Amino acid sequence: MDRELKAAYEHCKRVTRAEAKNFYYAFRTLPARKRRAIYAAYAFCRLCDDIADGDLPVDEKRRLLEDTRARLSSDSHPVFLALGDTIDSFDIPVRYFHEVIDGVEMDLTRTRYGTFEELEVYCYRVASAVGLVCIEIFGYTDERAKEYAVDMGLAMQLTNIVRDVREDSLRGRIYVPLDELERFGYTEPDLERGVMNEPFRQLMGHQAARAREHFERGRNIVPLLSADSRACLALLHGVYSRILDRIEASGFDVYSGRVGLGTHEKIFLLARLWAMSLVPSLLAQARRGRLQGP
Repeated sequence: MDRELKAAYEHCKRVTRAEAKNFYYAFRTLPARKRRAIYAAYAFCRLCDDIADGDLPVDEKRRLLEDTRARLSSDSHPVFLALGDTIDSFDIPVRYFHEVIDGVEMDLTRTRYGTFEELEVYCYRVASAVGLVCIEIFGYTDERAKEYAVDMGLAMQLTNIVRDVREDSLRGRIYVPLDELERFGYTEPDLERGVMNEPFRQLMGHQAARAREHFERGRNIVPLLSADSRACLALLHGVYSRILDRIEASGFDVYSGRVGLGTHEKIFLLARLWAMSLVPSLLAQARRGRLQGP
């Protein structure tokens, strides 16, 4: 690896370490070659998100995202230099990265989703497409891994939506489907004011149940991955499903503060899930509830 490419990957590593609060520890379980590639993919996604969430006018954001599309083919910027090498090394379909940009672009002009079917398109683009990138880096033995990667992406994004209701509403965005707000008797003004009543808890419970369905299907991906990559996916599944557990246990009090896991808890979870991911029989026992978490 030449000096410029090595520096590009180091840049992506720094971006990931600074920004990827729930991903960094999982990524550290990967062997060096795969870890570098995941850093490059994450840095690309972070770049897209920063454009969409920045303070520039919409037209300028759109221009920058179109520029990002063009730079995917060839560019000397560290992120694109590392990403180009990653795409070539792991034979990743470039369309997955274009789908991520498509999803981020939706945030420029769309702040509401009428139905879950509409929201699902957004979730697929900003999360499931990333999952499809990741499994090309992880390596897999069965084409069903793609289906489960889509489920994992949906589950994680739906968890983010529940957790970030307050933060998103402050940006003028509501990702909970509007027809479901109406069904549970909750309103947009209620959400913007942070009203936590029984309709709100039922509405959030419905979102959480949907996420859990996708988590349950998505967990089937772990044994289909290369052995040296299973711990990474197992940890991401464990962290996000535990965040959802914690939100539910709080009565869906997502207005008091952002729900997350502490560093020590992530490390403990990492050690446990890493061991189980390398021993399929232990993982199967955990699924059946024979092993209880801390």
